[in-house]
Amino acid sequence: MSLPNILTLLRIALIPVIIALLFMHTDMTQWIAFALFVFAALTDYVDGYLARKMNLISPLGRMLDPIADKLLVGALLVALAYEGSFDQRTIWAALIIMTREIAVAGLREFLGPMNVVIKASFIAKTKTTVQLFALGLIILIPLVPNLANAANGMLWAAMALTLYSGYEYFAGAWPHLKETKE
Repeated sequence: MSLPNILTLLRIALIPVIIALLFMHTDMTQWIAFALFVFAALTDYVDGYLARKMNLISPLGRMLDPIADKLLVGALLVALAYEGSFDQRTIWAALIIMTREIAVAGLREFLGPMNVVIKASFIAKTKTTVQLFALGLIILIPLVPNLANAANGMLWAAMALTLYSGYEYFAGAWPHLKETKE
């Protein structure tokens, strides 16, 4: 078990803690949730950096990292929607993000047995960063209400990047998705 994989697993383990703290609805728990979220988001960068720098890239890490990203984003989107952090329009951005994340996960699952790997593009990596930044701002809204417009705008920007990167994945996979004769 390498340090990068431990950081990825830690990111996954922090998800229920962050959500539980958010549901406590006190200023202190909101700040702690935000701090843990920032730490979890930073592990997304640090685990990849360390894996490359220390030559510790592993099949487990390649599998776990995108799962951890999707769990962190998806769980927070669902939790924040449940607690009413999104208005009726912004919930659509969250739904589109969730739909794309599930579709791309399914695509990867489908392509896996074919030994086809579509690497994350710069846009896909940017998408994750913008999603995490938007979610961090949304977590802060109860503490800093003036962030609401910026947070919602950032979530819509994340949704646009999410759609485009989803298009990239499916366009790259298209030759493998065509029906073949058996």
